[in-house]
Amino acid sequence: MRNPVVMKNLVVLLFISIILVSHVNGQGEIKLNQVGFYPDSPKIAIVPAGVDGLFRVVDAESGEMVYEAHLAEPLYWEFSGEDVSIADFSELTMPGRYRLEHPAAGSSYDFEISDEIFRELSKASIKAFYFNRASTELKEEHAGIRARPKGHPDEVVYIHESAASPERPEGTVISSPKGWYDAGDYNKYAVNSGISTYTLLAAYEHYPEYYQNLSLNIPESGSEMPDLLHEIRWNLDWLLTAQDPYDGGVYHKVTTKNFSGVVMPHETDEDRFAVMKSTGGTLNFAAVMAAAARVYDKYDPVFAVKAIAAAKRAWEWALHNPEQYYVQPSDIRTGAYGDRNLSDEFDWAAAELYITTRNDTYWHARNFHEINVGVPSWSYVRPLAWISLAHHRDNLTDAADISLIEQRITEQGDEFLEEFQRSAYGITLGRYDRDFVWGSNGVIGNHSLMLLQAYRVTHNEMYLNAARANMDYILGRNATGYSFVTGFGSKPPMFPHHRQSAADRNTDPVPGFVIGGPQPGQQDDCEYPSDLPATTFLDHWCSYSTNEVAINWNAPLVYLVGAIEHFSNK
Repeated sequence: MRNPVVMKNLVVLLFISIILVSHVNGQGEIKLNQVGFYPDSPKIAIVPAGVDGLFRVVDAESGEMVYEAHLAEPLYWEFSGEDVSIADFSELTMPGRYRLEHPAAGSSYDFEISDEIFRELSKASIKAFYFNRASTELKEEHAGIRARPKGHPDEVVYIHESAASPERPEGTVISSPKGWYDAGDYNKYAVNSGISTYTLLAAYEHYPEYYQNLSLNIPESGSEMPDLLHEIRWNLDWLLTAQDPYDGGVYHKVTTKNFSGVVMPHETDEDRFAVMKSTGGTLNFAAVMAAAARVYDKYDPVFAVKAIAAAKRAWEWALHNPEQYYVQPSDIRTGAYGDRNLSDEFDWAAAELYITTRNDTYWHARNFHEINVGVPSWSYVRPLAWISLAHHRDNLTDAADISLIEQRITEQGDEFLEEFQRSAYGITLGRYDRDFVWGSNGVIGNHSLMLLQAYRVTHNEMYLNAARANMDYILGRNATGYSFVTGFGSKPPMFPHHRQSAADRNTDPVPGFVIGGPQPGQQDDCEYPSDLPATTFLDHWCSYSTNEVAINWNAPLVYLVGAIEHFSNK
């Protein structure tokens, strides 16, 4: 086996040399979406301060000018410490390949204008979940150069002391296969699976016609069921194994006792454990299974019946164990996903059960008139209740307040619009304490998720354009100059904190993953070039605080890209 550290360091030196050459040529100073734009969408680039006058867009092949305009007045962005100007070339609609030029700022990376500019990105962002499947071989016909043997069969999983019960005492062996590896590590967590799986379910539920024919080349491709639903099912099948059949509670995680080294999944052999039943994990399970029951009813009604029954049992367990907060056992050192405020989980589970069963008991179990929306995250899932209620608002019982649901969604959209309109970078990241946190790219993805709900309720294109602008940020219109999605753009992350990408024999990482993104916490041992919120980022394995991947960050990317594709081609 080759030395992965030596190989990766050689690639680092090569990549740094490419970046230096690009810098000399001026590329990277002008920040824009490195993948491209739809013909009728807004098109914005960010140009550094100290330059003014005209910018121009030229044909990438011929160099012929196709558009020219004045830069906007510069604005200061406190999160990066920059004065920047906006170059707006939205009037350019002709499909083609271009670059933006300025006599003082240099040239941008090339970009395209196309009717299906995000089609491949959409497929890759979903297929990233396939590459993170546990308990299966990835065959060359589906995985190409990333084929690998089966990792973590999870047919022998031990009940941990913290999860022991009379029916399943410590050391009992259960089978808990399938599921997705959570992030850069190889463990499976009920809580983080909750928001991730739901967001993918919502993508299909909201845009079924788009996903109906989106082929991902996964083992299940070619059946009547869309590939996206096949991929989601891989994780749903695991989640069902995480429910204790004796009482309905759900194990918080299936994990090794410590994080694995930088190895491939099939190169690990540590024992795996089902750890503690938690109220948070159980409510996430209840919500997701209730949503899955209605989504899969058309394709697999037997599974749908099983899913809603499991959701109801989980809800009852949570009602009888409302404060079973996860506490990390002393011998377990993997991700905790601990949360001691579960009111939002109760709200979300109640909403999904109400929508699917049309039983008013679930609506009345929570006081929706007294709660707001906010930004979705693994520890704050209340917004997911409002998303589902808004989508189904025309088919709810008389118990629901439709005007309240629409009001809550638009209020949240308006909050993000305010940030978008005053931002020097033209995005919605505008609060240091809430936005530039661990997984900031997941934050902006979830901002966009909520903006798209406001657009779906009101049909006001301002919300859609703000979501598109956030997509531009993810793909390069940001203060670091990186496209934050592996495999896409001229300057993507090459060294994410992702064990498969670091340990395989490939130069490039697994494509389609959005990395965590800039944030000033610096919770690892890396040396960063900046401590500003929008520029504290390092494309290096060591930077798990800015450069890791995670399913709960990729899920809103999937939703955002698919929604933009859908609305841009209606």
